[in-house]
Amino acid sequence: MVWEVVIGLEIHVQLNTAAKIFSGASTAFGAEPNVQASAVDVALPGVLPVLNRGAVEKAIRLGLALGAHIAPKSVFARKNYFYPDLPKGYQISQFELPVVQGGAIAIQVGEGDKAYEKSIRLTRAHLEEDAGKSLHEDFHGMSGIDLNRAGTPLLEIVSEPDMRSSAEAVAYARAMHALVRWIDICDGNMQEGSFRCDANVSVRKQGETAFGTRREIKNLNSFRFLQQAIDYEAGWQIETLEDGGRIVQSTVLFDPDTGETRMMRSKEDAHDYRYFPDPDLLPLRIGPEWIERVGASMPELPAATKARFERELGLPPHDAGALTASKETAAYFQSAVAAAGTAHAKPCANWVMGELAARLNKTGREIAASPVSPAQLGGLVMRIADGTLSNAIARKVFEALWNGEGASADEIIDKQGLRQVTDSGAIETLVDEALAANPKSADEFRAGKEKAFNALVGQVMKASRGKANPAQVNEILRRKLGV
Repeated sequence: MVWEVVIGLEIHVQLNTAAKIFSGASTAFGAEPNVQASAVDVALPGVLPVLNRGAVEKAIRLGLALGAHIAPKSVFARKNYFYPDLPKGYQISQFELPVVQGGAIAIQVGEGDKAYEKSIRLTRAHLEEDAGKSLHEDFHGMSGIDLNRAGTPLLEIVSEPDMRSSAEAVAYARAMHALVRWIDICDGNMQEGSFRCDANVSVRKQGETAFGTRREIKNLNSFRFLQQAIDYEAGWQIETLEDGGRIVQSTVLFDPDTGETRMMRSKEDAHDYRYFPDPDLLPLRIGPEWIERVGASMPELPAATKARFERELGLPPHDAGALTASKETAAYFQSAVAAAGTAHAKPCANWVMGELAARLNKTGREIAASPVSPAQLGGLVMRIADGTLSNAIARKVFEALWNGEGASADEIIDKQGLRQVTDSGAIETLVDEALAANPKSADEFRAGKEKAFNALVGQVMKASRGKANPAQVNEILRRKLGV
């Protein structure tokens, strides 16, 4: 029996406003517990919420980036439930009239020949306040409540159930993560809880149109955990159904230590929360002038930047997609191209995606903190292009730039005497010496063994300490061998 997995994600994006959504308290991360909880946040009697205009504008930015409908009128509601870290006994959220409605985002799934693109539809994105945090460690067997996070502005982004694998879900989450950072509405820090996902997972027989019973996996704060949780949950549901069991709609948690999900509680439906309009907040009205003003401040979006890289710089789609995976990577690449010249865009792309990305990954750095600046990388690419450096020597120059041994590629080349040997006479002498010292390799090559030729090239390059121009070495060596 073939099963199909159906996935929808709810992504909670913490908006990077300086103040909370309904109070002037700070949203800075890392403060001592409860020092950033105002009278409004802790729901003292007589206080009233005041909506943060900046939070609304960030919601508008997301709506514009997704091609969504920005509701001219939206309403805040009270979502009633009782947790120790929810001081009011309800959460101010949006229900029937969210601020952002519809929209879609394109994702790229897989690599190479198996890669494909897909559009994921959005149901809505609504503004709400975050709850506080329950702390269960280091309290001598008791739990503590930190209300610093209470009232922090959130944008909950709800997708349609359009994803059919954990790979698609991760690609969607990554695309949304990149987008909210690109348009500067969230710092995207998953370790600090600025970007977290809930995954709704169900299964059905292949070909069926009705959805199966879903279970919601809460508070996934890494892409790896998202993929592991969905894969386990889907497998568990399929096994349960094939054994004759049934799936009960519920909320589950993922345990990274065991790689398993476990039930936390039966899943509430909307009516269980007893939503009703918040009487302390007027309806939110967003006129076309406000939307136009926000739109005028928007940056070029990732899809447009990707298309421009392909159109103006001649990059293949894969390269353009990789270089627009984050705003910082796109900015670095563009600065490197500005230093090297647009004719060298492809080599710049290769270095950013190759040597630089590998080094950043190895050292755990973000590209904005790269020791090699875009101008330095552009200068290095220019010296490869004009024949000053071979690719092998260029990697040594890159290493020196990374270690801060010079302000530019030119300085390191001059200081270490790394200029490529392009003098034909000098290279011909090295080739003659290599042939004289390795007659057996020459005979083997003439007998049809291509590896023998590579060995001779290696001898020439070794004698030149890697400085001989490889193309010239190949040409002269083949001529000398009578090829």
